[in-house]
Parts: sequence; structure tokens; C-alpha cells
Amino acid sequence: MSDVEKGQREWRFYLDDMIRFAQKVQLYTGGMAQQDFTTSGLTTSAKNYPTQINKMCYSDAMKKTDGRSLPHSAREAIRRHAVAQVLSGESPEKVIKALGFHRSCIYDWLSRYEQGGEQALSTGKITGRPRKCPDEYADRLRELVKTNPLQLDFHDALWTRSMIQILLKDKFGIEVSERSVGNSLSRLGMSAQRPRFKAYEQNPDQVKVWLRETWPEVQREAKRRRARVYFGDESTIRSDYHRGTTWGVRGDTPVVAKTGRRFSVNRLSAVSPKGHLRFMVTESRVTADVFIDFLRRLLHNAKRSVYLIVDGHPIHRAKKVQEFVRNSQGKLTLVWLPPYSPELNPDELVWHHVKSQRIGRTVVATKEQLMALARSVLHSLQQNTQIIKRFFYEKHVRYILN
Repeated sequence: MSDVEKGQREWRFYLDDMIRFAQKVQLYTGGMAQQDFTTSGLTTSAKNYPTQINKMCYSDAMKKTDGRSLPHSAREAIRRHAVAQVLSGESPEKVIKALGFHRSCIYDWLSRYEQGGEQALSTGKITGRPRKCPDEYADRLRELVKTNPLQLDFHDALWTRSMIQILLKDKFGIEVSERSVGNSLSRLGMSAQRPRFKAYEQNPDQVKVWLRETWPEVQREAKRRRARVYFGDESTIRSDYHRGTTWGVRGDTPVVAKTGRRFSVNRLSAVSPKGHLRFMVTESRVTADVFIDFLRRLLHNAKRSVYLIVDGHPIHRAKKVQEFVRNSQGKLTLVWLPPYSPELNPDELVWHHVKSQRIGRTVVATKEQLMALARSVLHSLQQNTQIIKRFFYEKHVRYILN
């Protein structure tokens, strides 16, 4: 027996018992005298006789029932059984009162039965109020939101609900509230996100050449020479960079004391798909000489030759750097990424981890503290090869593992 049939059977037994109980109580109390009621404690006056009978027949558990709280299968079983009871000779008023529903329900059920038979008592699909933003506009709206708002004569480059509200009115003639806009976007599988900014100077053709030709060739050459491949970059760690949230009393924004001075240190690092991390932290500005110092450290005690992939910054192409590479006797090879393509460099994720996950959540008072903190965070990351390997599974650098 299925769960639906079992539920319907239980409801039939329950309804039968309720109706029989009401009938027996009414027959039992019909010939009782006032003295009997007083003795039994049912009532103390004749005028309360109907009220006490009603209380006895219909307890608190049998008050008016909200059918919307019942499952569809149970509601359908109630309708079918109630109509069957009326057709067998029961009074509609007694049946619906025993069920605890409003008296108009039984007449509605009987009318539906007369017009469509037992099938009319089945529970139909409940659709609710029609959506203000119909599904036929879903694909077009999704494509419009994927475009840059500036192309549609908006002043901002980031979509907001109010802007999409205007877009719906102008393009489709639909007027909805901002809340309805949010619900519609959520239904389309969209959510508010922090965008990833990309330089419009980037040449897509050069990126394709890198992905399809240059990088595969570097992989083959490095494998043939049994060389180790690193992706390198440099960045500045500032004392006034803060990121993250904290808990506090609602309406009372927490205050974190920090220094008003501004200072910074520079980080140079290189990361490999095997989970290796090499880094250097310096107070001085990154120049060709500083970059060469980092390259020396990268080659120190290296048993294999090294391929270092960096962006096209002028420091990386400086004559001093090129001369150092030539004098390395093949131990070092520099490869340049396409211009304006930082998303292709996994070392950017190292910078994000250090700055956003650790340094941006603390407070330092001096440059020495910032230097020590940066070294400590990078050294801790260097020991955790699993985190470093996971960087290469990010969407835009996964090509390295393919």
C-alpha cells in the first residue's frame, strides 16, 4: 500500500469515528432531563443546554480546520469521503461540522461533484499568482545582464536591481519592484557577486596563442629538459589595507584601532604546480637589481633548470636581467605572459591569500611588524603545499594542469 493510499485510509477511519461519535452523543443526550444534566455536571441551566451539547460533541481539537495546512492527498480524501457521506444520506451540515471546516465548503464540493463527478474533487495544480516577469523573457534578460551596462547607456558599469528595474520597463514594458527584480534574478540562477576586472587593452588573440601554442610548447620543452616551472610576480603590501568583517551589536559598528601612518613592503614570489613556493620580502623598491637578487635565490641549490613565467613588466625585460639570464648557462629561462593578463598567473592567488586572508585582517604599528608578518605568512604558506596546489585549480589558471 502506498503512502498516499495509507494516508487516505487513515483519514477515512478518522472521519467515520468523528461522525459516529457526534451522532451517539446527540442520541444519548436527546432524552435527558435537566436534573440529569445537573447531576452529571454538564450544565447548570436549561438555556445552556445547546452550548454544552456542542462542547461535548465538538471539543477544542474539532474547531474550524485550515485545510491549507493539510497535505493535498489528505484534503482530496476529505472531500471524497464527505461527499460520499452526504450521498449516503447524512446531513451536509453535520458532516462539515464534524470535519471542522466552514459550512460553505461542503456545498462547494457537492457542486463540483455534480458538474464533474468524482474527478472534480481531485486536487489540481496550484500555480499561485502569475509572475510579473514571465518566463518567456528569461533568456533575453539573462543575456542583457551579461553585457556591460555602459553599452546600454547606463552611467555605472555594475548592475544593480534598480538598473535592471529600469531595463525591464524600457525593453519589455514590465513594471516591478526592486524586490521582485531580485527574486526574478535568483530564479534565473543569478546572484550579486564581486566582479573580476579585466583590462580592456588585453588582446584576446594573444591570449589564445598563449593557451594553444606558447604554453604547450613551454610544457614540452620543460619536460624534455626535466626543468621546474614557476610562475612569478611581485606586489606591494601596505599598512592601510584592511579586509574582512567582524561581529558586533546591530546598529553599533565595531571600531578597530590602527595606526594612521602609511608604510609598505614589497613581495617577490614564485609558485609551481608541484606545490613549491619561493619568496623574498624587501623594504626597497623593486628594481632590476632587486629582481636579479630574487632570481639568484631562486637558482640557489637548484638541481634542475628553471622556467620562470612572468608578465611583461619593464623590470623583467631590463638589459641587466637579460644579461643575467644569458650568464646562467641555461639554468634559467624567462617566459612572458600576454600583456594585461594577470588572471593567467597563479602567483596572483598567492598575493590574494596573503593580503586578503591574513594580512588584511590584522593591524600593524610599524614597518618592522609588517615585514615580520609578511614573512611569517609566506613561510606558513610555503609549508602547506596542498593550499598551493589548489591555487592551480582556479578557473582561469586550470589550463596549466591540462
